[in-house]
Parts: sequence; structure tokens; C-alpha cells
Amino acid sequence: MTSLPRSWARVERLDAARTVDALYARTGVRFALEGPCPGGQVGAAYVRRPDGRRSVLKWRPHSRVADMRAGPLAVTEALRLAGYPAPATELISQVGHAVVMVQELLPGTTLDHLDQRSLDQALGLNQLQADRLAGHPGIPTVEFHLREDGPGYCLHDPLRRYNRRTAAFERWIAAVGADHPARMAGRDAVHMDFQPGNILATGGSITGVIDWDGAARGDRRFDLVTLRFGIHSTEADPGVTHRLDAVLDSFPEDILRPAWAHMSLRMVDWAIRHFTPADVEHWLDLAEQRMS
Repeated sequence: MTSLPRSWARVERLDAARTVDALYARTGVRFALEGPCPGGQVGAAYVRRPDGRRSVLKWRPHSRVADMRAGPLAVTEALRLAGYPAPATELISQVGHAVVMVQELLPGTTLDHLDQRSLDQALGLNQLQADRLAGHPGIPTVEFHLREDGPGYCLHDPLRRYNRRTAAFERWIAAVGADHPARMAGRDAVHMDFQPGNILATGGSITGVIDWDGAARGDRRFDLVTLRFGIHSTEADPGVTHRLDAVLDSFPEDILRPAWAHMSLRMVDWAIRHFTPADVEHWLDLAEQRMS
């Protein structure tokens, strides 16, 4: 089944060799390209410095350095000060329309299977995100896109046109949007794509959370809704799914409903435009569980 789509930019493939050359021309720092990062990250590759140290080259199209510094990078720096295992940004540069970053390579591999122990750790990390941006009112807040399209994702028209079932679901999403603010309130750090493919672990312990390019300010509980969608596309113990559902059941409706509607729109729209009818049904089956 489909994995969660990138929520912050249109998907465009990294030309890593050309980007390394452009970064050298801009900064005078030469990196040796090792190859693409696993897991379908079209905008990430492993690179090595002249001293042998390895890092991750990140490429974010149609972006500005100033916006990255004021948004996602400010979020991760605030979290790192609290001991959160987010990667440090070692170098950042504007290369044409794209922002190119070299980030710390954290230990571990992506978490393919969420068990009870890793869920405990994920919930602990989510707690650490609470109130972390209280001193950063300028960081943009999360936008739900329930009333109008997002920038290349969370599009409404594909649901309206696909079939009767998706059209009815889009009407529910629009109704949720009409009942809630367009942006998320809160002072927490929000990852926006907190799912197993962005969680690193080794020996059963989480060692890092990566891919903060869409990070924003809002309510940390949004990330647990994202995690619920994330384990729908991977292998998870049934007990883990039931336990996470119980956590979501405890959320106030004004938190859970718009977050669930956003993730439902995000996944169903993406499946309609990029994957198969079976994928559309896969995501609708989950999305409709909290349709009321």
C-alpha cells in the first residue's frame, strides 16, 4: 500500500550529482556523493566530507532559505535543545529555486515494525514536543486545508470527481472545515509526517526522527493522528493499533476531528492521483472509521 505522501512540497526527484556540484560552487565545500537514501526519499542522498564524515544531503524544491530558517529549522533547533533526537543542520544554501541542506546522519534504520516498546518511545517523544515553541510565536502554524486546496496536496476536486463514496467523504471534510479554524492552535512542535518511515531505531530503541521539512507550530497530538495513518500502511501489532486508537479516543473533538479530516483528505487525494483503486479503498476504509 502507499506510504504517506510528502506534505510540504510537490514531489520532484533530486539530481544529487548536479546538486553536489552546485553546492560546491556556492559554498566551496566539496562533498562526495555516495547514493540515494532508502525509503523512497526522492530529495535525500548520502554524502561524505573530505575528512570522511558522512551526512545527508537534502533538497527542498521551490523553497527559500529564510523560510526554512524561520520554520522547520527553528522547530528542530528548539527540540534539540530539549534533547529530542532530531538531526542538526550542518549547512544550508539556496541553489536556484531549491534549498539544499546538509544534515547530521543519525544512527539507526527506519522503523519497519511498530511494536509496544517503540510505541512507548514514540509517545514519549510526542510528549517532549509539548509547549516547545512557546518562545517562538513567529513560526508558522499548521494549516488544515479543509476548505480549500493545499499546495500540491490535500486537493479536494479529485475526491469530488472520483466516485460517489469519495464525493460524500469530501463533503464531510468540508463540513469539518466549516466548523473549525483553518489553522491549528497551539505552541507545540509538530512534525507533520510522524510515521514509521521517518523514525530511526537500532536494537529496539528509537535513535532519531528525520524529515522535518514540513515542521510547524500547533498541537503535538496531530502527529499521533499521522502515526495512526502511518501504521495503516505498514506492519504493526494489532495491540499497538488498538492502543493508539485508544489514545486518539482521548483527544478533544476540536483536536481530533480536523486532524483526522486533514489526514484523510491527504491520503485519499494522493491515492486517487498517484496509485490504484485498491489504495483509494484502503485509505477510505480507515478514514471513514471516524466519520460522523
